[in-house]
Amino acid sequence: MDQKAPGTLRPGGRTARTRAAVLAAVIGELGEHGYAGASVERVAARAGIAKTTIYRRWGGLDGLLADLMADYAAREVPVPDQGDLGSDLRALARAVVASLRDPAIGAGFASIVGAAVRDPAARDVLAAFIAGRTAAMGAIVDRASRRGEVPAGTNAAGVIQAVTAQLFYQLFVAGEPPSRDVADRAAAIATAAAHSGALAVLPPADGPA
Repeated sequence: MDQKAPGTLRPGGRTARTRAAVLAAVIGELGEHGYAGASVERVAARAGIAKTTIYRRWGGLDGLLADLMADYAAREVPVPDQGDLGSDLRALARAVVASLRDPAIGAGFASIVGAAVRDPAARDVLAAFIAGRTAAMGAIVDRASRRGEVPAGTNAAGVIQAVTAQLFYQLFVAGEPPSRDVADRAAAIATAAAHSGALAVLPPADGPA
């Protein structure tokens, strides 16, 4: 009988337990050594499995990073729906802050961000994760547009990025974990910009003047 592919077994099965152990080991490895110093061999030792299992199922470190980001995406909180744009963006910002302040998530995400500066493969993984999350949270802006809160043609991705960019700057540039006050301020700034039309999609240029 054919063996099921990894990841297709029931949630409590051996494949799921192995994946959970490996991803926890990846977070520990990134937190201690960073992306540049991470080792598949040490990840395998931390997880208590053979390194050949990692190479067979994930292909190597880049595959582990991609699966780690997929795991982060699966933990994503539901899209806020509190009835108005400002409240929804504030709830989103607070959820992002809570996630980044989780030691395990913060360490893993920080390592991937750092790796993305230098490594194209890590950059692709991070970009795909951010694009997916931004697209999902764009529903907040789409609802606000239908309610008439923001001008038609408001760039949903731009509004979400206006919130999260401030939070990522606080953590990865300023070097300080963002607080609830920072989250609320980021949401307020993005809300004001969206209401004013500053985040509308620009029409294509007609051509050179």
